[in-house]
Amino acid sequence: MSHTSSDGGLQIESPLSSAPPVRAAIGLGQTASAQSAEALNRLLAHTMAMCDLYQKVYQQTHGATFHELHRLFDKHHGEQAEIRDSLAGRVQALGGVALVSLSDVTQESRFAAAPPTPERVVDQLRRLVYAHGIVLEEARQLSQAAIDRGDSATNDLIVSEVVLTNELQCWFIAEHLMVRDHEAGAIK
Repeated sequence: MSHTSSDGGLQIESPLSSAPPVRAAIGLGQTASAQSAEALNRLLAHTMAMCDLYQKVYQQTHGATFHELHRLFDKHHGEQAEIRDSLAGRVQALGGVALVSLSDVTQESRFAAAPPTPERVVDQLRRLVYAHGIVLEEARQLSQAAIDRGDSATNDLIVSEVVLTNELQCWFIAEHLMVRDHEAGAIK
């Protein structure tokens, strides 16, 4: 169907103009979608901060285990980047707007950025374990809230990608930290 606009031009009405909003199409109400998008943006901010942290330690690691840690940090950075993309995609599918700017991340994430100066490797490892702990604590709470809202897809994303990946990464980093702490104790 078409009609003439006030400026005399021809306008064609799209059959999609009466289509329901995307939120309704995925089977969640507007409130549940908005709450899930907000929760996922919080996890997205943490994940973006984790990506930055892994990039920093990747660039600044040193010492006898340089090669091993360098490869591990690079792998973990890549996995966090995949989580970041999945979270951003789900926020968009829910009708939200995914966080993208550094200022959004620093306002939303609960853990502080690493100092701009190089850190000892043991301090890098401790900072990573601490950051993973924050992500895991919050992810579990947000996962349960998604279940309570009836948003099983968001819950699945949080559990299958955020929780499982961060648990494994935290474990790998903690194992390196335990070895370093053990070695430091043996030296004293």
